[in-house]
Amino acid sequence: MSSAFEDGFSAAKLFAQGYSYTYDDVIFLPHYIDFSTDAVSLSTRLSKRVPLSIPCVASPMDTVSESHMAAAMAALGGIGIVHYNCDIATQASVIRHAKSLRVPIASDAVFKSPDLQIGSVDDFGPSSFVFVSQTGTLTPSLLGYVSKSEWSSMKDDQKEMKIYDYMRSIESKDYYVPWDIDLDKIEAVLEDKQKGFVVLEKEGEAVNVVTKDDVERVKGYPKLGSGTVGADEKWMVGAAIGTRESDKERLQHLVKAGANVVVLDSSQGNSIYQIEMIKYVKNLYPELDVVGGNVVTMYQAENLIKAGVDGLRVGMGSGSICTTQEVCAVGRGQATAVYKVATLAAQHGVPVIADGGISNSGHIVKALVLGASTVMMGSFLAGSTEAPGAYEYRNGRRVKKYRGMGSLEAMTKGSDQRYLGDTAKLKIAQGVVGAVADKGSVLKFIPYTMHAVKQGFQDLGASSLESAHSLLRENVLRLEARTGAAQIEGGIHGLVSYEKKSF
Repeated sequence: MSSAFEDGFSAAKLFAQGYSYTYDDVIFLPHYIDFSTDAVSLSTRLSKRVPLSIPCVASPMDTVSESHMAAAMAALGGIGIVHYNCDIATQASVIRHAKSLRVPIASDAVFKSPDLQIGSVDDFGPSSFVFVSQTGTLTPSLLGYVSKSEWSSMKDDQKEMKIYDYMRSIESKDYYVPWDIDLDKIEAVLEDKQKGFVVLEKEGEAVNVVTKDDVERVKGYPKLGSGTVGADEKWMVGAAIGTRESDKERLQHLVKAGANVVVLDSSQGNSIYQIEMIKYVKNLYPELDVVGGNVVTMYQAENLIKAGVDGLRVGMGSGSICTTQEVCAVGRGQATAVYKVATLAAQHGVPVIADGGISNSGHIVKALVLGASTVMMGSFLAGSTEAPGAYEYRNGRRVKKYRGMGSLEAMTKGSDQRYLGDTAKLKIAQGVVGAVADKGSVLKFIPYTMHAVKQGFQDLGASSLESAHSLLRENVLRLEARTGAAQIEGGIHGLVSYEKKSF
């Protein structure tokens, strides 16, 4: 670039001003376009040996990442990290279940206990069926089903019957198909056998239920590239663990369950506990990638890189439900944190995960161009069909619970060790409990989000993450800080009313 036309600032200069910038505080200046949006590649790495087709990672939070989220993210080309706010057996079971969901559909099906009265069933949701199992959840053994049409024509004298006595049995093998069958074959089976649903089965156990409505819904979703599949030809799934002695036992069970990468989950990763755990994992499982963090400074990152991490998780107090910066007065603006840590990590070939502060596709573009290889998302994915938990209605809006792992509610389940507080006499919250609106399926909105990210890269003249990082290091890409007025101007303003649709 000719010095006569230099505009804005290099990243090195902008981030050396002594300010802690968030994503909204900075803006990239457009560059030169000589390729189409479809020519942009977002392929990347989560860690040294875990390649991804898209730079999206589901955060290890108990209201975000369990089996359906992990399977869906892998199917899209990203990855989900299963939380550890549960006992060892449960986390291992979630990982096995995620890897068995070859068709990653989080069904709208409702499950009930057989002892309930049929008259008490008043919520079929969007599904045409209520399924019956011993526990009232999807379990290895389903007992039967009740169709909405039969339920609606039920006579008054039948309402006190137990569901078990009213339901139709699904013992017939006509309802069962292999777990690894693809969507087109499921559709063909439903058409051929004239059934409203099929049960996906693996080694004699039910792993999912897919209805005809589910198939029709998913067929309309946009498609991305190839999914994230491991050497075992199953979805790649990550697992979070802590840094306590008990986590060494947890690690062994998770590896046995098929975890492809381990994330050491701590709000402040630069500790003797994490450094020792990194060394322990790498010694016991040399081929298993370990992601360390969280960090926000080069000093923190250097210590974990020396210990042997294969990836770094960057962010402290930037999440929408996190109060660490407010409570503890430590942390960093996420744009500054990502740029600083990524600058050092790139010298060692260690990929960076930008964790927190992602509210829109523009934030993803900024995180990736500033040096991150992936973005980890919590609130962005919470409230989706695949997120754990049931929908409820608040003030007329359909929502799901979303809570920070530093909230007192989550800490009572065990997440306090993430904040080194599991042995403390007093519990101090570093997060809150809230709710987020129904977003629909990640299988639908993530592909649209990735296309928006590609458009951002095109405007910057970067056809890949590697290209973007190179252009930033060479000072070709220029930035500026935005005033409060500039941020307002850059958003929707000056309207009496409007309807915002992202896609």
